[in-house]
Order: sequence, then structure tokens, then C-alpha cells
Amino acid sequence: MSQDEKREETSRPRPIRPMRGGRGMPVPKGAIKKGTMSRLIKTVLAHYKWQLLVVFVCIIINSTGSLVSSVFLQMLIDDVIPAGVKNGFAAVQTRLLGMVGGMAGIYVIVVLAAFLYHRIMATVTQGMLYHLRADMFAKMQSLPIKYFDTHAHGEIMSTYTNDTDATRQLIGHSLPSLLTNSLTLVLSVALMLWYSLWLSFVVALFTLIMTFIVKKIGGGSAKYMVERQRSLAKEEGFVEEMMKGQKVVKVFTHEERAKADFDVLNDRLYQDSVKANTYGNILGPILSNVGNFNYVLLTIIGAVLLMLNAPNIGVSSIFFGIETLGIGVLVVFLSTSRNFTMMVNQMSQQISMIAMGLAGASRVFTLMDETPEQDEGYVTLVNAKKDETGALTETTERTGLWAWKHYHKSDGTTTFTELKGDIVLDGVDFGYVPEKQVLSDVSLYAKPGQKIAFVGATGAGKTTITNLINRFYDIADGKIRYDGININKIKKNDLRKSLGIVLQDVNLFTGTVMDNIRYGRLDATDEECIAAAKLANADGFINRLPDGYQTLLQNNGANLSQGQRQLLSIARAAVADAPVMILDEATSSIDTHTETLVADGMDKLMKGRTTFVIAHRLSTVRNADAIMVLDKGRIIERGTHEQLIAQKGTYYQLYTGAFELE
Repeated sequence: MSQDEKREETSRPRPIRPMRGGRGMPVPKGAIKKGTMSRLIKTVLAHYKWQLLVVFVCIIINSTGSLVSSVFLQMLIDDVIPAGVKNGFAAVQTRLLGMVGGMAGIYVIVVLAAFLYHRIMATVTQGMLYHLRADMFAKMQSLPIKYFDTHAHGEIMSTYTNDTDATRQLIGHSLPSLLTNSLTLVLSVALMLWYSLWLSFVVALFTLIMTFIVKKIGGGSAKYMVERQRSLAKEEGFVEEMMKGQKVVKVFTHEERAKADFDVLNDRLYQDSVKANTYGNILGPILSNVGNFNYVLLTIIGAVLLMLNAPNIGVSSIFFGIETLGIGVLVVFLSTSRNFTMMVNQMSQQISMIAMGLAGASRVFTLMDETPEQDEGYVTLVNAKKDETGALTETTERTGLWAWKHYHKSDGTTTFTELKGDIVLDGVDFGYVPEKQVLSDVSLYAKPGQKIAFVGATGAGKTTITNLINRFYDIADGKIRYDGININKIKKNDLRKSLGIVLQDVNLFTGTVMDNIRYGRLDATDEECIAAAKLANADGFINRLPDGYQTLLQNNGANLSQGQRQLLSIARAAVADAPVMILDEATSSIDTHTETLVADGMDKLMKGRTTFVIAHRLSTVRNADAIMVLDKGRIIERGTHEQLIAQKGTYYQLYTGAFELE
């Protein structure tokens, strides 16, 4: 396919690239989908229910253990020390040793719980990354071609990297910290209410102030963290596009414009990051100072109450009666209030990280919620053989004879139709978007073994026809029949197995040359792959490679020429041995000498197969059984080369004009 041909379908929706001021693919407002948190928790529980139960118990132990020392301290100050001063410390030695031993035992349990917690969370966090990426990749394989045509590839990659990493941070750190802090907060409140309602009232006033600050500043931090995630995805999408098109950038000296466009995206990311970090970084110090004011005020009020021997009322008064405020109670209350404000501070710090994690999880779930490619087909492709009467029967062995297995729901019978490659398009209308039609009333037929060529100006709809035969898209009106069967009834995988495709845009995968040829049919033997390479005349250059067929290809076969890469693509189609071939400018990247070598192999490959050829080099389609001339989505001329030349119409002008240019 030529560069112009790649842009053939002008109405086909393409990713909106971040050019001209960096306007990337629009991201819907409200990046965090409703119910993301509950869905994420359910997903984690589905894989690690018992592990999380153990983690929850560890969190309870840690939170409780952090406050036990306060209770021991109060007992030590108010009970043990006064008793020791009055009666001698020998009298309280046993009790003192018991308290110290009890505290040591509790802290040992807390340390073990912390170790177990971190060990389990490491497994849970990395395990969830594994499951999320596996689920996303599996989902991606089920998505239609349209999805990849309308989404920037760099943004999809950002979902696999940045968004999953943000989700990992949410699962492994933010949510556990939020749970730990919340539980410690509740226990701290309960302890403060137990000791003193008066002092708890002071803490409540400062809590209202802190809540107001968190709402104002923390909300801004969360907002810009989400914006930062979007900006990062757009920037990565642009970088991926520029890396892929670096040769084009160089050829057209587009470096300065590319830098300017990148600077726009980079500046947006910078601005969002600065705002997010500014809000996030000022929140902690502000809350810490509010907590300090709270601590100072509690100390002053507590000292006044001590000097006045004022009665102290707390929940404990219900059980032990009203007593005056003691030094031990004041010390413990001050320690607990400090712990309380620390927990509020830590929870506020998690707001932005939770928002970013939820935004990442939301984007992950958005990908996984995409509508998969629909397939209502029920006709399947099976290996077949003929019995003594000539009737087709299904077999598990590879016979080289294929048949369509058609189950008839009406009467419960099953029929077999031999796959011959008889394809008919009848009155086909199609548009990539409903408001703009690309093909209008296209009708044609290809009998088994015929070679049908499509020619015409860029944007005429040539590639679109082959996309419809593959059912990459479904037609708006009309019928496409394959061996007399409406292709909507054929399962897509089986339909595509019967079609071999060679594109100008070659994709070679990381692996050996042999692996890349075998990609056409995974169960092909080495001998079959070598035979296919010889058919495409690729065997010669392959044997000149350092390791022959075992030469490792990387980076889309960058160490091969464009012609060599195309020869491998042709060999891949040859090993697939499909009864129908689609050649979309298959030889346009091959030089004249190589094209001559390939011509014989291509003719052998097409022999006995129905073949659709898209060509700009009209000399390659002169021997076609029928040539279809398309213009603006309609077939305006059809016939053999000689017939169309005799008509002296559009094809005549294209053909003679091409040779005049040569």
C-alpha cells in the first residue's frame, strides 16, 4: 500500500493526533468512572480474598498496638509511680515488670503482624498487576479494528504502564494506608472520649477546621492529579507517534514543528504537575501546624484544669465515677490527640494519590469495558474429505480440502459446502461513519480461481472492499456471499482463516525468520516454511543472512530492506495456503528486478485461488480476469485490460498516463 493509499478512506475515523497546539484525542470529563472503587475492591477480592482477610487482621493488630502504649503510660503515671513513691518500688516491682513484659509481648506481635502484612501485600500488589495486564491484553485481542483506528496507540500503551502503576500504588499503599489510618483514627477518638469529654470537644473544633482545609486544598490536589494523568497519556501518545514517524519528520524537516507541538503538551503536563504537587505539598504542613495549635491549646487547657483540680468527665466516668483530671490522663490525651492529628494529616496526603489511582483504574476498566468484536456467525470452517459417494464429511486430519459446516437450526440438520472461493458482492453500501458513505451500490463477483483487480484514485474505496470481505467492518446495506453463504453467518475467525492477505505495510515480530514465516500458519513445519519462502523467492536472501532461517529479527525487521520484509510477508501468506488471496499493493515496495523474480512465485501462489489485487502499478494487473475501476465509492468501469483500453475511459487515462509518467 502506498503512502497515499494508507489515507485512502478519507471518511474513516482516525486517531486525533496531538498536532497544531497539541490537541490530542479528547478525554471525557469526569475521568473517574462511577463505581470504580467498589469494582476495584471486588476485583482484588476475587483473586486474593483470604490474603486480604489476613491483611485486615494485621491492620487491626497494628492500629490497636499503637494505642496500647498510651494506656500503659497512663496506668504507669497515675497508679504505679504514685504507689511506688508511697510504699516503695519494691512493692510494685512485680506489677511494673508485668506491665513491661506485657508491652514487650504486644510489640512483638505488632512487629510480626507488620512483617506478615508487608509480605502479603507485596504478593497481592504484584499479582494484581499481573491479572490486570493479562485481562487488558486478552480484552485487546477481542476488540475490533475500529477501536485501534480511533484510539492513539501511545495512549493505549499509557494504560498498560502509567495507569496500571497508579492502580498498583492505590492497591499496595494508598488503600491499606487509608484503612490503617481510619481504624487508628476511630480508636483514637474512642480513647479520647474515654478519658475526657472536655478535651475531646477542643479536638472536635480543630477537626472541623482541618476537614475544611482538606476539602479545599485536598480537592484541588485530587483534581490536578487526575489532569496530570490525562496530560501524561497525551504526551506519551505524541512521543510514540513521533518515534514511529521519525524518518518522515526528518525527510520533511519537521523537527522544529515537532518540538513546538511537544512543548505544548509538555507544558500542559508541567502545569498540571506543578498544581497537583503544590496543592499536595502545602496540605501536610498546614495540617501539621493546625495540629500543633491544637496540641498547645490542649496543653494550656489541661494545665488549667489540673491547677483547679477540676472534675473530669469521660466515658470512663460511667464505670468509675467522676474524678479530677490527673497528669497521666493529660499526658495520654495529649499523646493520643497528636496521634489523631497525625492520622488526619496522613489521610489527607492520600487523597491525591487515591484520586490518581482511581483515575488510572478507571482508564483500565474503560479499556476492559470496550465492546468486543461482535460475531453472530455459526458457520464454521472444517477439514473435509469425500467418501465413496463423493459426499463431504468432516475429518480431524489436514487434507487440503476445506468445507463450510452449516448447522440449520430450523430442522436440526448439518450440511457441508466445499470451500471454493466464490465471492459475490451485491449492492453493498458502507460508511465508516453513518453520515458519510464510502461505498455505494457496489456489485461484483469473483469465481473460483479468478483474479480481480481494483484500480482507481486514492480514496476511491479499494481497500475498503477488502476490509469488508474480511469483516473488519460490517456493511450498512447489501449482501456479501462466500460460496453462496452470507458472510454474516460465517464465524469471523473461520472466515479470516480462509483468506490470505499481503499488505504493503509489513509487520514483522520479534523472533527468527522462520517464526515470522510460520506466523501465517502456526502448525506449519520447517519444510513447509522453507517451501513457501522459495515460492516467494525469499529463500535466496534468507540463506545469506548470518544465521539463515534462524536469524533473529527485532524492531520490525529493521535490519532488512523493505523489499526483503515484503518477501517475508508474501512467504507468510504462502504458508497459510488460503484459498482466497488479497494483495494490497503487495509488490509496490519491491524493485523491478526483485518484482520479476517474485512474479513467477506470485503466479504460482495465485493459481487455483480467487485473488483480489489492489494496484497502483497498473502493469501488475494486466493479466487480471476482471479489472474494477472505482471512483468515489462506485464501480464506474469493469472488464479485462484489453476491453477497458478499447473503451478509452478512466482506466485508459490512468494506464496511458502512468506510462507517460514513466
